[in-house]
Amino acid sequence: MARAHAANACVQSDSIKGLAQSIAKPAYHRLLTAEPALRRAVPALIIAFLITICLGAFVQVIDQNRQKRAAMKRDLAAIADLLAERIDRLASDNGDHPATFERLQLLLRGMIPAWGNPVGRHVIVTGADNRVLARLPVDGAIGETAAILNLLGAALPPATPGQPSAATDITLPNGEAVLTIQRPVKALSGRVIVVQESIEPLWGSDAALSVTLSATTGFVVLILGFAFHWQSTRAREGDLINDAVRGRIDTALNRGRCGLWDWDLSRGRIFWSQSMFTLLGLGSRSDLLTFGEVNALVNSDDIDLFEIAEQLISGKIDHIDQSFRMQHTGGHWIWLRVRCELSHDASDDGLHLIGIAVDITEQKSLAAKTAEADLRLRDAIETIPEAFVLWDADDRLVLCNSHFQRLHKLPDSAVIPGTSYETVIEVGSMPEVRTRLHESGAPAPGARTFEAQIEDGSWLHISERRTKDGGYVSVGTDITRIKEHEQKLVDNDLRLRASVADLKRSQTALERQAIELADLAEKYSEEKNRAEEANQTKSKFLANMSHELRTPLNAIIGFSEIMGSGMFGALGSDKYQEYCHDILTSGRYLLEVINDILDMSKIEAGRMQLDPEPLDLSTALAESMRVVSGRAEAKNLALDADIDGAIPVVADRRAIKQIMVNLLSNAVKFTPDGGRITVRSRLRRNSIHLMIADTGIGIAPQSLQRLGRPFEQVESQLTKTYHGSGLGLAIAKSITGLHGGSMRLRSRLGTGTVVCVSLPRDGGTEAAAAA
Repeated sequence: MARAHAANACVQSDSIKGLAQSIAKPAYHRLLTAEPALRRAVPALIIAFLITICLGAFVQVIDQNRQKRAAMKRDLAAIADLLAERIDRLASDNGDHPATFERLQLLLRGMIPAWGNPVGRHVIVTGADNRVLARLPVDGAIGETAAILNLLGAALPPATPGQPSAATDITLPNGEAVLTIQRPVKALSGRVIVVQESIEPLWGSDAALSVTLSATTGFVVLILGFAFHWQSTRAREGDLINDAVRGRIDTALNRGRCGLWDWDLSRGRIFWSQSMFTLLGLGSRSDLLTFGEVNALVNSDDIDLFEIAEQLISGKIDHIDQSFRMQHTGGHWIWLRVRCELSHDASDDGLHLIGIAVDITEQKSLAAKTAEADLRLRDAIETIPEAFVLWDADDRLVLCNSHFQRLHKLPDSAVIPGTSYETVIEVGSMPEVRTRLHESGAPAPGARTFEAQIEDGSWLHISERRTKDGGYVSVGTDITRIKEHEQKLVDNDLRLRASVADLKRSQTALERQAIELADLAEKYSEEKNRAEEANQTKSKFLANMSHELRTPLNAIIGFSEIMGSGMFGALGSDKYQEYCHDILTSGRYLLEVINDILDMSKIEAGRMQLDPEPLDLSTALAESMRVVSGRAEAKNLALDADIDGAIPVVADRRAIKQIMVNLLSNAVKFTPDGGRITVRSRLRRNSIHLMIADTGIGIAPQSLQRLGRPFEQVESQLTKTYHGSGLGLAIAKSITGLHGGSMRLRSRLGTGTVVCVSLPRDGGTEAAAAA
């Protein structure tokens, strides 16, 4: 698991390895590529080398032993041949004298050269009967000589002249292995036997030296192998630790939104860590970037990389600490703060600008928001009506608004942030504390509230509170109006106390008056009942009298029309004709008055019945205008109509015509000769508006309120110049009200009068039913 984690960290740190790639030589690149194979091949090569050394040492020892035995065999053959030759020569020189052979023991040592008598070598000379004639050494420790000779005779092949035998390995009775050789001696008919008992073992001095050298070489190689393995293990562990550290660095850079920069100014190449590509949304790259690629991403309004490179190369600057924008692949800009230092690379004698780039987009956004919030806060503090000031823990001015400056008459130089409290007190006008208020509840430490009055008489309510950093904030509210109001309340309280005394005195009088008013109300109720009864009696009387008077009036009018028309012959004098006309006119007028009185009585008595039906109001208006057209022509009046075609309405036909005729008759009556009367109609969604305008004598404003009441006229009975009962307008207004409508008058003396009648289009039925 640890190796897998380290391998993962190694993958994550590939971007940092790019920095090494920018410095390493091609051979080093090849070494990095072949390093895993070398780590596996070196131990195998060492083992193979050790095996080769061992095999070579073994072969060398074997070969040395073989060579040594061969040399020993040659020495044995040489010494045997030499002794056989010398004994034969000795015998031939002395003529085979027996004494010579008896002195052979003494002469034998001289016959053997120095090189032929090494340690462990025995020389035996025997005669024809296998008797030992001489031997060296005399006290040789190879066992009993007879037994040895028997053993040698059995083991060695018989010596024949002309066919020398080779050295033979035999084992003595005591178990010792010896090398023997024999040569025949012609003069003695015997033989010379040479025994080499002290044969060096396989691991002799030369072999030991070879083995020691080989073992030492193998041990050294083995130590080197172990050292390589240990170093390789440490290198792997170091690589794992390095990769883990680099992985942590990459993780830290990614989490911290930072990136590493290595700008090779000499070659124009730039190394970026993986986190830099992540910051800008670019794909991961293991190779180096060119200057042009990086410069294309930089906002030229913020920084000029060309100029910075020139300054770095010329030595004007040795580090940079600047903030600029780089374009993200998404199109938006990323703010970066780059802090780098110039470094000299001793390996290639180049200049490198190495440092770190931090993403400060959030800080920039936060700074903008903070500035905006600060601006809003300052604007809010400036717009509040209270005087606001904030001091720090050292009693220096932090912030105040214009109300505070204006209230204390401070110059602009005294409201600069950082101004001490003593300076503000010295140059300003401070209020005089009059009243200290007690806080409700547990007061906060360092908090106080008081009221103060300034020079111009204004009052301030000042509240001071300590801030968490040790400063304090003060807010002064203008309470001058409150103080004035309090004074007024005190004055009002005094007046109220006086009024209460007056009210108590008046209460007794009011109680007495209440009793009197109760008596008057009772009397008023009785009088009102009597008046209502009298009014009803009057209405009934008028209705009855109108009926009784209308019958003879109809007869008078009828007879006057007959007499005037001369139906039964001429009356004689023209005066009779004139009198008949006056009688007819007066009778008709009196009949109209009686009809109006009867209608008014019905309306007041609540016995006016309407018969609503669908009708065309424009037709009713035309008929009404024809009724008054004769009188209008007699006075030379212009009678105009502005009617919007057919006007459907639900109303009482006779009542509507009566309204129109009464209003038009008044207009004709009160309009001088040569005047103009205009009738207009306007159709709205749920109502109809009729307007009758004339250019008559007009109505005074004080008389408009009285018009519309029964028997009310503009002129008094003593000064009126127009005859009439004063019921026409009242009847028209009452009938309009019975239809659910309304009537309004506008008039100006000498100009004319406008009467506006509003009727509901479909509300006449409900209004009539209610009536």
